[in-house]
Amino acid sequence: MPYIEFSCLPTIVGSMPHTDPSEACSQVIHYLKEIPAWPQLPKRSFLENMYVQFSQGFPGATIEDERIYIDRSQNMDKPLEQLYAAYLENDIDKYPISSDYAAGLHSFLALTTLAPLAVKGQITGPISWGLTVTDDNRRAILYDDTLADALAKLLRLKAAWQEKALSQISRNTIIFVDEPYMVSFGSAYVSLSRERVINLLEEVFGGISGLKGVHCCGNTDWSVLLGTSADILSFDAYNYAQSFSLYPAEIKKFLDRKGTIAWGIVPNNEEALAKESVAGLKDRLDEAMAPFTRSGIPFKQLLRQGLLTPSCGLAPLATKEAAAQALELLAELSAKIRKRYL
Repeated sequence: MPYIEFSCLPTIVGSMPHTDPSEACSQVIHYLKEIPAWPQLPKRSFLENMYVQFSQGFPGATIEDERIYIDRSQNMDKPLEQLYAAYLENDIDKYPISSDYAAGLHSFLALTTLAPLAVKGQITGPISWGLTVTDDNRRAILYDDTLADALAKLLRLKAAWQEKALSQISRNTIIFVDEPYMVSFGSAYVSLSRERVINLLEEVFGGISGLKGVHCCGNTDWSVLLGTSADILSFDAYNYAQSFSLYPAEIKKFLDRKGTIAWGIVPNNEEALAKESVAGLKDRLDEAMAPFTRSGIPFKQLLRQGLLTPSCGLAPLATKEAAAQALELLAELSAKIRKRYL
């Protein structure tokens, strides 16, 4: 995969507040011409909830009453065997993501007029999926070694299938692995070693041959995610710039190996959004970058090896007008920075 210097181009984390996939896609491509991403539409259907969207084909996965769980009373040997066989043969077409589960993805793939620099997709990460989805005894499946291993392999196949589909739009593909639950890493509630987190993530990354990113929208031990082979690290720079700034040495090492930081600088809640302007967001971004420039990382390097995004998905916004406002701020901020510095 060629290294791409993104120079603060804008893209999104993934989710949008729309229920109409073609409307969501047209909003994305209007504002994000260089790096469009397919929209996840959790308000359209429970099947598009980030924990359900990539569950198709997982042994024992059961969806009822807006809940997903793993039903252990089913015989899981055969489906597990099939999953491992597909994994060993790298048969990614066995585990596609269907349009019922990702209408935005299929609408996006049908667009014929795109000629972007790169195209972005996303998948839920094994840590977050494995801690959210439980078995029928309400025990998180991440604590079952067999199921956790099978999950990472399924997500790897889904990531590879998605990447192959997106490569029809651009040969430069980016797949983000979304790990909101990494905010709980190291807490009393989650007993997971650093090695386990890295191994599970690397299993999923193994299916991605283009650029691979990891996104966490809260505060976490960033050294763990920086210790993976991820090419892009995506974080909520609007709310958590301070805790991120505690890792200057690790960030420098990451940038020196041609890593990219996605600065989530546009807020994804209406109240904050209503108060923001391009100038205000630029000041905030400068402030988020300042600790790193003080640690000896050149400002221009941070910009050249940067992407700009909303702080997290836009689905929490109540309206598509609010989503348009967030995307407009994002696109204008990117244009202003690129014109002024790059």
